Amino acid sequence: MRRRTLILGAGATLAAGPLRAQGFAGLGETSETFAQPSPDTRLVFPGDHAPHPAFRIEWWYVTANLAAADGTPYGVQWTLFRSALAPDGPTDGWGNPQAWMGHAAVTSETRHLAAERLARGGIGQAGVTVDPFRAAIDDWALEGPSLTDVTMRAAGTDFSYDLRLAAQGPFVLQGDEGYSVKSASGQASHYYSQPFYRAEGTLRLPDGDVEVTGQAWLDREWSSQPLDEGQNGWDWFSLHLDGGEKLMGFRLRGTGPDFTAATWIAADGTPTPYPDGAFGAEPLETARVAGRDVPVVWRVTLPDHGLDVTVRALNPECWMPLAFPYWEGPFMVEGSHSGGGYLEMTGYE
Repeated sequence: MRRRTLILGAGATLAAGPLRAQGFAGLGETSETFAQPSPDTRLVFPGDHAPHPAFRIEWWYVTANLAAADGTPYGVQWTLFRSALAPDGPTDGWGNPQAWMGHAAVTSETRHLAAERLARGGIGQAGVTVDPFRAAIDDWALEGPSLTDVTMRAAGTDFSYDLRLAAQGPFVLQGDEGYSVKSASGQASHYYSQPFYRAEGTLRLPDGDVEVTGQAWLDREWSSQPLDEGQNGWDWFSLHLDGGEKLMGFRLRGTGPDFTAATWIAADGTPTPYPDGAFGAEPLETARVAGRDVPVVWRVTLPDHGLDVTVRALNPECWMPLAFPYWEGPFMVEGSHSGGGYLEMTGYE
């Protein structure tokens, strides 16, 4: 789903106000005062790269599967979340109702390093502009002449990275022309991706600098209630297959039956969306991570394309020990297809 109940919690923290949690951070709660996604809406670029402040939540989310010159694999995450504390308000000053949160991480086979930033809108600390494109929180930034050609940087106490991302294919609309359904009862978001970035740059790690190249995937999503009240966690997969195809798939878990959806993306960028039940994600092995059992090996299937693969975490210890913790990290793909990708999991207590 791409995904993120995290940001609503960040908004509540920054507002120092109470939040009645549902699921991971309340995104199954009805929100009648905010705008709601519509299947009649058609996304327009570059305009929809900008924030949508009438909606409650939004994110600019990048994951990258990288390798050093000797083949050593790495993963990188860069995320900017926006949460509206109210559906309108002043654009400048502390009365601005937008709260922002940034997450960054670097993963290797033996280390997972993560950092977090929190900010309030209206004071110049965080925000997004389109022409030229810039999404930033403090000195972390995703910026360039347009969202098809950007540099991406972030830093924690023990790592930093500086990467260039250049799109080699089109933006891809998820779901029905960008309208992505998340439950049997009809909760939804507006959702598109750029899964065709070619990435190159430098990771600065405790053992020294590493020059890397690879592939990156951007997800853009906004909504006001993307979960049903009975849903409390998800498993989200993005696959870069060696044949040039891509796959996005998710499983939403809760008190009722799991809800799944997927998009098969051809090498030329043509998307084929799949409804609930077509995509399969079955946990095969778990690891004890941060005091909880987390699936780190999966069987992922999409029979319409003959896909039946094992997804294995590069590093099982990819716990994000931040204000709103979750698991996110790179994986390797083997079976009917080969490649790599990224997995995010929430709701494992």
